[in-house]
Amino acid sequence: MQVTTLSFANLHNHGELFANMFRARRQTFIERNNWNLPEANGMEFDQYDTPASRWVAVHEFGRVLAGVRLTPTTARCGIYSYMIRDAQLGLLDSIAQDLLFEKAPVAPHIWESSRVFVADDVPAKLRLRVQCALISEMVRSARELGATSLIGIVPEHSPRLARRTGIDCVPAGRVIETDGGDRSVCINIGLATKLH
Repeated sequence: MQVTTLSFANLHNHGELFANMFRARRQTFIERNNWNLPEANGMEFDQYDTPASRWVAVHEFGRVLAGVRLTPTTARCGIYSYMIRDAQLGLLDSIAQDLLFEKAPVAPHIWESSRVFVADDVPAKLRLRVQCALISEMVRSARELGATSLIGIVPEHSPRLARRTGIDCVPAGRVIETDGGDRSVCINIGLATKLH
């Protein structure tokens, strides 16, 4: 099992991994979750997949087992910034505007974690190992990018998993229900305690 952080600057070094990440996202978010998202050539993508973002992939023999996208809260692309802020500003119909207790942050040391997934076909006995590898690389990459905290939307019960994997996270908003009936919550992830 390998873990790689992809960027537009290095994706040429990793063959099909970048495309396989988007294929795995399609499998998770469009096929499994039935979310109405943009897709092309068997890949899911959205307006936040820009050169400003990074993508962490846990993979084995070209197959993506898990992934997450990291986007700076200072990002701008046309009218869009990052998903949580744009939802709060009313630019996204699929996510409630009142998802955060406070105004969405815009700061170089805060990055957004989004499109987090673990593939359905990852065996139960490997899931925790895959999740830990994903979280470890996410934290390492975010710190390398200058982040001291992350903000993200996760399934309602994920903060319990976070404690099992050593993540310092606290709810940053109320539980929201998506169009597909999923219950999620915004969280803040502190990286200050993850210096190693």
